[in-house]
Amino acid sequence: MTYTTNDNVTILRSSILTDWTHADVKLAFEPPPGQNYSTDLWAPELHNIAGSWYIIFTADPNYDSPAPETVHTIPDLNSWVPESSLICNQDMLCNFNCPAVNHRMYVLQGSTADPWTSNYTMKAQLNTYDQFAIDGTYFQHTTGLYHVYSCWYSAYESWPSNLCITKMSNPWTVESNVTERQILSVPTQPWERTPYGRMQNDRLSSNEGPEQLTSPDGKQFIIYSAARSDNRNYCLGQLELVGEDPMNNQDWRKNNENCVFYQNALQHAYGVGHASFTTSPDGTENFLVYHGMEDPYSGWSARNIRTQKFTWNVDGTPNFPRPGYGPYAVPSGQNSSMSMMT
Repeated sequence: MTYTTNDNVTILRSSILTDWTHADVKLAFEPPPGQNYSTDLWAPELHNIAGSWYIIFTADPNYDSPAPETVHTIPDLNSWVPESSLICNQDMLCNFNCPAVNHRMYVLQGSTADPWTSNYTMKAQLNTYDQFAIDGTYFQHTTGLYHVYSCWYSAYESWPSNLCITKMSNPWTVESNVTERQILSVPTQPWERTPYGRMQNDRLSSNEGPEQLTSPDGKQFIIYSAARSDNRNYCLGQLELVGEDPMNNQDWRKNNENCVFYQNALQHAYGVGHASFTTSPDGTENFLVYHGMEDPYSGWSARNIRTQKFTWNVDGTPNFPRPGYGPYAVPSGQNSSMSMMT
């Protein structure tokens, strides 16, 4: 398991899905100062691709949320010089303000076939066209490998954040150019906007935290997070690949009816989102791993990590439970005396 620490990438290892208190802890990567990825390391993910391990994460150079009166060096688009002397107030370029404007996606590569004993080194910055990019993940398909991440329409659009997809030639190289990048989903529904149901609200309207999910019968989904991650209304949305080309946004079907996993106020389970998926030890059960909060008023600091079993509907779509606190039966194949789930 890995999750946001802000300062580094840390991996935890446990033999028991329901007990991380006694997990082994490994520092996988600590960024050196002065790099474009030195601060605000968010949403790391650990992926096995063709037998090698990769960590994909987002970061920025200097805790970026530009103040209104700061200046920033930007490239001169009319110059062949990569870094020109053009100076501007970066915040003024955004239509709201510019939180996370300098966040980009990065890839670490492991040194061995074992994710725990691997040494992880910086492999590359993923090409997101020098634009805002967070919460990137890999989407593996028979047609190739893809990068799916949270994006703005353009470099200084600053909300809403959408889901973008690009084609990759390998886990560290994007082959699509900016005109080939596709937007798969835009937060147009009331449940994707914050506060819930506000008539007009682009700022902080979000589609983010995408994660691939494959059904037992081979259907491909992207389960993503909507609204705002420090808010009670954070929830999971669903895209289904109904065609053959992940780069064709018409081949995706969005569930526009509602969140597929959302707060349960009666159980004080709020802000449930940014999910990933795993199985029980014997492989017979599916589990949703996500963050949530019991206190909806304390923001990001109130979040903790949870897991619950989910099943599948007869049409092959995921059937997620209502979030809660149990107690639940331990995963199948795990010793029943070990950490009843609560």
